[in-house]
Formats: sequence, structure tokens, C-alpha cells
Amino acid sequence: MNGEPLHLTQTAHRTAAWWLAAIVGCLALLLAAPAVSHAEEANPNNYNCLGHTAPGKPEAGSEEQQVTYVFYCTGPITGYQLQSQIPVTGVQGQPLVTNMQGNALTDTFSCSGEVPGWADNCVGSAKSGYETITGQFAIGAKICKEPRVDPLLTVTYAYLEKGVVTQAISGPFDLGRPIGCHPDSLSGFDRLNPKPETHKKAKGHGKGKGKKKGGKKK
Repeated sequence: MNGEPLHLTQTAHRTAAWWLAAIVGCLALLLAAPAVSHAEEANPNNYNCLGHTAPGKPEAGSEEQQVTYVFYCTGPITGYQLQSQIPVTGVQGQPLVTNMQGNALTDTFSCSGEVPGWADNCVGSAKSGYETITGQFAIGAKICKEPRVDPLLTVTYAYLEKGVVTQAISGPFDLGRPIGCHPDSLSGFDRLNPKPETHKKAKGHGKGKGKKKGGKKK
């Protein structure tokens, strides 16, 4: 008889422990669910990047037209390339990386490219999403003269997955024609969304321009 109450107490403790474990397990699942969802949204092969271009700041010792580019992506990146349809004649070596509050970060990139050429290639690190990258490159034409520069952006991200270096790539993204220029017939369009071509009908096409000459009847 003396052992029976102890047996019931142990059973009650075991039942309470089981329910506690179940509650903790459910909480763990609930906490883990947003992380999994966030990981799926931040697929480094499916980033979204937004940005623009504008007239750049003059550089000492250079008379070339400077173009400023600004962009951010929804996840961390370790490299990017700007592909221009206007020959690039100079590349800024180190762009500025800032956080969402506009504060400069230690994250940095090193840029280079063949000049004259068609690309600005940069490697480095933006360790989290929504870090803003601001840089410059030079072109050999006035920035508001047609055809206006309109660079495409491609970003890369290298990371370890199960001990193997994995490379992801997203893009291209159109940074658009420079802001601050006077509007013209191509305003509102870009390289990925070009202005539709219009085909003019040839004048007089399909219409007779005169009567056929025939011999006079005698």
C-alpha cells in the first residue's frame, strides 16, 4: 500500500513531462516555419534587385562623362556585373556599401574591367539583403545624348552547401536610362522593355498611279 501513491505520483509526473515536451515541440515547429519560408523567399538564384543610374560626380584628372549607379538586392551577394550598351571607358575601383539607414559599412567590392569595353565586373561582399551599393563608371559620350546608357545588372552569390562551394546567379535587371535628363521619345522605355517599332505604310502602295496607255482606234 505504501508504494501505490508513489506510483501514481510518478505517472502524473510522466504525463506532465509528456505534455510539456509536446508543447515545446509545437512551439519549435511554429518558430521554424517562418525561417523555412524566409529561406525559400531568399533563394539566391531568384533575387530581386532594384536600382537606377544618374549623372556621376566629376573625377579629378578626368574629363570623361561619369555615370553613377545605385542598387540593392533582396539577399547577400558576392559579386555583380554591369553590362553597358555604350562603351565603358573607366571603372571606379571601390563602390560604397551602405545599410538601410544610409550608414557606410565595412562590406566592400573591388571593381575592374577592360577599357574601353562593355562591362564593369565587381567582386566582394554585401553580407545581407537590402544593402545599397553605389558606384561609378565612365563613358565616352554625354549622358543625356541618345543612345543613352542603360546598363543591365547581374548578381552572383557564392556560399558553402554541405562543404561544397555553390555559385548562384540572378538577373539580368535593368537599371534604366539615367534620371535627370530631359524627356524624349524613348523616355519610359529601357533595354528589357524597348519602345515598340512602328512600321509606316508606303505611300501609294497598292494603288494605280495612272491609266495604262493604249493604242488609238482607227
